[in-house]
Amino acid sequence: MNKKIYIIGSGFSALSASCYLAKAGYEVIVLEKNDSLGGRARQYKKDGFTFDIGPSWYWMPDVFERFFADFGKKPSDYYTLDKLNPGYEVYFGENSSVKIASELKDIYKLFEDEEKGSAKHLKTFLDSAKSNYDTAIKDLVYQPGVSPLELVNTTTIARVSQFFSTIRKQVRKDIKSEKLIKILEFPVLFLGAKPNNTPAFYNFMNYADFGLGTWHPRRGMYTVIEGMVSLAKSLGVTFQTSANVEKIITDANKNVTGLLVNGKEIKTDLVLSGADYHHTETLLDKNVRQYSESYWQKKTFAPSSLLFYVGFDKKIKNVSHHTLFFDTDFDAHAKEIYDNPQWPTDPLFYANFTSITDKTSAPEGKEAGFFLIPLAPGIEDTEELREEYFHKIMDRFEKLTGQEVKKHVLFKKSFCVNDFKSEYNSYKGNAYGMANTLLQTAFLRPKIKSSKIKNLYFTGQLTVPGPGVPPALISGKIASELIFKKQL
Repeated sequence: MNKKIYIIGSGFSALSASCYLAKAGYEVIVLEKNDSLGGRARQYKKDGFTFDIGPSWYWMPDVFERFFADFGKKPSDYYTLDKLNPGYEVYFGENSSVKIASELKDIYKLFEDEEKGSAKHLKTFLDSAKSNYDTAIKDLVYQPGVSPLELVNTTTIARVSQFFSTIRKQVRKDIKSEKLIKILEFPVLFLGAKPNNTPAFYNFMNYADFGLGTWHPRRGMYTVIEGMVSLAKSLGVTFQTSANVEKIITDANKNVTGLLVNGKEIKTDLVLSGADYHHTETLLDKNVRQYSESYWQKKTFAPSSLLFYVGFDKKIKNVSHHTLFFDTDFDAHAKEIYDNPQWPTDPLFYANFTSITDKTSAPEGKEAGFFLIPLAPGIEDTEELREEYFHKIMDRFEKLTGQEVKKHVLFKKSFCVNDFKSEYNSYKGNAYGMANTLLQTAFLRPKIKSSKIKNLYFTGQLTVPGPGVPPALISGKIASELIFKKQL
């Protein structure tokens, strides 16, 4: 049995897989094209400010606990978590916001105060969401996506109707308040699709939100990467940065024989790619790629994003650690992402201010601000457009929160479609991978094991189980287990 494997990329899924493979006795070498580890979960530091460049939400803490427990460890061995209260805040208009508390009893009260009778409906909805969460975590998301039979058991059969209904229908069945509807439809955005295209079964994301809460690792999300790297190194994993894989070399019998890295050939007959799936296939000769360009073009991809990392010379008022701005038409923005791709007319946006919770992310008396506008992948990206949209959201931010902030900007750095392409080789510059729609779920997603090349495997957000940090940890485990099985 071959016991040496090269892993392309060092994001969450690649790091997860590296740990499982090393624990099983493999010699693991991780190749990262950038000069720092973490894939999309890197950091940007400037003048005493620290920003997480990528993921900023820590949800589903049980998945992280399960990952570290597989190695006899706990998250607290590597980083400290604080539960946020409020978990997040949502703005619906000028000086009009709602804070989502960390305790369910307070959330029920919030709903009841907004719409009489809605607390009862929310409890019924969350009971279903918790049951679906338990089913998903125990039975579904750890499946390798090889066969449709993975979805079939007595529990899922009983819930089959939920795969053919949608989150939108389920939420709007009993809740009438537009504010409450927006709050309940928000979590599925982490799955990269519109609520009217997301199966109702995925309401388990609402349990992840209200039931498990929102957390923050002290010193930022990058501490999770640092913890996983530390674990991987303790298991014997070797890391190489600034190692750009330019080609996956195969022979006439369709076996992996090597990698071309920075112009130098490395011999290997076992490869796992945690890089963008589409990009990885472009590293192969065309005749041994599994999926055509038309295949990728027909798929529904999660949004890209325009991101700003902003240092302010003062503390920002009237916001929470995570703050969502839902003061414009959700459906209109969604159409400009999915149906008629273009720069949004009146975008929803998200901001986080980690320095409210974590004093290490900004100098005393100052604030670190992270702003995100969801965009259609593949659209035009220019500095002029970035600047236009920065002022567009800052003007709204000032009006909505009742304060001046633009004149207090010390610096800003942007990151958008072109950067997702150049930094991460991301297909069309998407930020979150392939959306979890009904026809892009489980066995209907791109496969972990190549059907054309022996000993080539994939992990990450374009394969199972899907987008997000917890699914990435799971994807790494699934891929490593499939490798164990196929290498026996």
